[in-house]
Amino acid sequence: MSTHTSHSLSGEDQGTYAAIATKLPRVALRRRYGLLTVQDARAVTLEWLSNLGFQALVDFGLPEVDDRYHVWRVPLLKRGSRERVGEAVIDAKTSLLLTSRTTTKEVLEARLLGHQGNEHNHHRENVLISSIRNTVVFGDCELALKDLPAESIGLIFTSPPYYNARPEYEDYLSYEDYLLKMRKVIHHCHRVLGQGRFFALNVSPVLIRRTSRGESSKRIAVPFDFHRIFIEEGYDFIDDIIWEKPAGAGWATGRGRRFAADRTPLQYKPVPVTEYVLVYRKHTDKLIDWNIRRHSDQEAVRRSKIRDGYESTNIWKICPAHSKAHPAVFPLELAQRVVAYYSFEGDAVLDPFAGIGTTGKAAVSLRRRFVLIENERRYVDDIRRHMIEWLGQSAKDILWVNCSPPDSEEAVLF
Repeated sequence: MSTHTSHSLSGEDQGTYAAIATKLPRVALRRRYGLLTVQDARAVTLEWLSNLGFQALVDFGLPEVDDRYHVWRVPLLKRGSRERVGEAVIDAKTSLLLTSRTTTKEVLEARLLGHQGNEHNHHRENVLISSIRNTVVFGDCELALKDLPAESIGLIFTSPPYYNARPEYEDYLSYEDYLLKMRKVIHHCHRVLGQGRFFALNVSPVLIRRTSRGESSKRIAVPFDFHRIFIEEGYDFIDDIIWEKPAGAGWATGRGRRFAADRTPLQYKPVPVTEYVLVYRKHTDKLIDWNIRRHSDQEAVRRSKIRDGYESTNIWKICPAHSKAHPAVFPLELAQRVVAYYSFEGDAVLDPFAGIGTTGKAAVSLRRRFVLIENERRYVDDIRRHMIEWLGQSAKDILWVNCSPPDSEEAVLF
């Protein structure tokens, strides 16, 4: 193993490494894995890095076995700074590196070498307003985000698709595949988000209903997995806001009904009447005050000040919304609060999972611009039908990408 000494852990990690290294083989042996130790995981990763030509640029974090998905995860750190730049994922049974789940060469290269454009923005004196106009994009947001200008967005607010909680959302082979897709979107959002600006996410645990009486339903703590992704993708955690609905709102899930019938202990399950709005800030060494003082339109900053009566706690009591056009819309009031509290007038607000466009409607009502990306044609059609209602004559200035404007059959393509 002498060839791997350049990727040894730092002194402060040695104790933790040694303790975990003695326990992991037991899990690996019990599961009959082909890859048994942290040294083996590092060796496989080093071979892959050598093939890419990155072996001299990358150190390893502490490898860990994830026996939920039968994989080893090896954190990849930028040598010298110890900044996390990616992750290698290895099939624990076959010892093969899973390229579909491992950070790509292109992403690693960008993070290791840095972007000259980002360095320039890091040192500039003023926060500039992007010139991007109101835009509606029909297509996969993972792809569409690549075509947006860097740092052109002042705020991102979205609610990601549910993971297989309802039949219409069963688009993912596994929860791991779902999280991988969300990670890619969050990664691309990082590039288009302005320095030190905010990403707010409306998300909640999901209930996977049982398929027979002989098994239990399963509740997945989605928000906590999202938190890990955000931190690893270069965001700082700011706040956890609790969106509280009226008491009767959660009974439709069926949770709590059995306990309510006979009150037998162990069967207690509270009815969910809350969701999270998790708020993150794109990592920067600049204080939030810098975004305010250096904004190039100080008049817009003054106009954006919040009036009396704002919500001063992290408990927001808002009634849920319902729509015949979409099975899971969030209320306009929720979007308006996020847009008002985390952006300035004139900012561009992005929703990469736009649905029927509630974020866009909130942005317009508060004198912001919008960029809406949606992969379902029927929802884009719904946005198009309501655009005149939102913007009046200004609707003619919207950029329609991969879809036709309301009064034209001519599509705008990438």
